[in-house]
Parts: sequence; C-alpha cells; structure tokens
Amino acid sequence: MSGSRERPLLVIADGLGLGPSETRGILPLARQGVVTGASLLVNLPFAAESVRLWRLQGSLVEIGWQANLTLDRPAAPLAQVPSLVQTDGSFWPIDRFLRRWFLGLFDRGEIELELRQQLDRFVELIGYPPLFVNFHQHIGLLTPIGEILVRILAELRTKPYVRRVQEPLSAWRRLPGRRWQRALVSMLGHRLGRLQEAEGFPGNDWLADVADLRRDTADAFARRLRAVPSRVVELMCHPSLAEQHDQDPRWLSDPTFLDAVQGAGFRLMSPSETFLGLEPPAQVA
Repeated sequence: MSGSRERPLLVIADGLGLGPSETRGILPLARQGVVTGASLLVNLPFAAESVRLWRLQGSLVEIGWQANLTLDRPAAPLAQVPSLVQTDGSFWPIDRFLRRWFLGLFDRGEIELELRQQLDRFVELIGYPPLFVNFHQHIGLLTPIGEILVRILAELRTKPYVRRVQEPLSAWRRLPGRRWQRALVSMLGHRLGRLQEAEGFPGNDWLADVADLRRDTADAFARRLRAVPSRVVELMCHPSLAEQHDQDPRWLSDPTFLDAVQGAGFRLMSPSETFLGLEPPAQVA
C-alpha cells in the first residue's frame, strides 16, 4: 500500500457459481463499486455460466477461488476421492463432514488431489491463478485441510491473499450475536492465520460478516469500523436474489454504506490492489 492514512476495506462476495440468484445478486453490486471481490465455487454446474456473465459485464470485479469440500460433487474423478463423497457421488454436507473429520475418516491425499483439481479448474475458467482464496463454510480451519491448502498455494508464482477467519477481541465484545461461535471460529482462525503469515501469504486482520452488521444504521456501522484497531478489514457477504439472503444487497447498495466506510477512514479496495500492487491479468476470451 501507499502511505495513505485510509485503511483498506475488502468487500468479498462468496458464492459466485452457486446459481443464477447468487450471480445476479453479486454482479450488480460490482457495477456499483461496492463488492471488490467475488469468490468462485468452481466445482458447481453454474460456475462456467457465472464466469461467462462476469465477462459479458466487463469483468468489473476481481474473481477469487472459494475452495469447497462440502457442496455438490468433486472436481476430481469419484474413484480417486472415495472418502470425500457419499454413495450418490456428492460431497458430505457440513454436519456429516464435521463428524467424519472428527473420526479421522478423510484421506489427506484425497483432500490434496481435490483441491489441486479445483485450482486447475479455476485457472481453466479464469485464465490465471487466483489472486485471493477462501474456503466455503470455513472448513480450512480444520487440520490438516488448511495446511494442505497453504502448501498448494505456496507453489504459485504470486502468493494470493488468503482470508483469515479472525476478529480482534474488541470487535468480539462490541458485536452482538453468535459470540461463542465466533470466538471458537476466531481461535481456530488465529492459529491458521499465524501459519499463513509465516508462509508469506497476505490476509486481513479482521473478518466481519454482513449478516452480523446489516441491522446497523450507517452511523452505528461507521462507529464500529472506527473502533476496530485492525489495519485491514474484510467484510464477507453472500448477495443473492433468493429470499434468505435478500438483505445483503439491500444493505450494501444503500448510499449510506459508502458514506459510513469513508467516514470511518476506510477505502474499498480489491485484494490485489491492497496487497500485491497488481492489476489483474488480461482476461482470456
């Protein structure tokens, strides 16, 4: 970053590729300049169509990779990842995934193979390796999944920004809702974050979820941002036209959101602009 006093705020929309509702929820916010990155689930059937729509609208937002082991079917051949899938060939849903992880029923080699296949698929769809990465449902916090991902990403020529699922104690105290769940997740996130930092991966100091903030007024949101000691903040959101997420686009597209960001001394930035000093590579047709 330059010597600007403004702090970076990254607004990352998860779920690109989930379906038409998610993609059509994300891309308008990108046109408005509110969403500064969107993470792509490459193993889902709608992924290629999402990328096509993204290109048709001028590739207005930076695309990253959302690694996934709990939704839909794997990118690797089913016969090569038997511990990761149910009898119908789909990934184990998150509740069963966690039970199987606790019992040690996943094969490390299969996890690595699947993540490498998804990374290859991302490059195939976008044309270059991801400049930022996160995990669907935060399962990278589980050992050894996060460590495997870090090892794979370390092979890339440019180390991407990797989401750190953590928040400072001051934010935990001030932000109501799901406190103990957030405390546990943040504890695991700080552990993995130390590994990411030691390996030279850029990342955020605080991860906030729009779902925890969208009841704030603009003034309350600005006060919350100003009070956070973190240098780099990522705001995670799930824009969708589906009913369960319809508040995310409404809250983010309200003009008072941008006023609150600026009033708190932040500037909306993409991951590559924040950390890498790069322009995204030229798009492939």
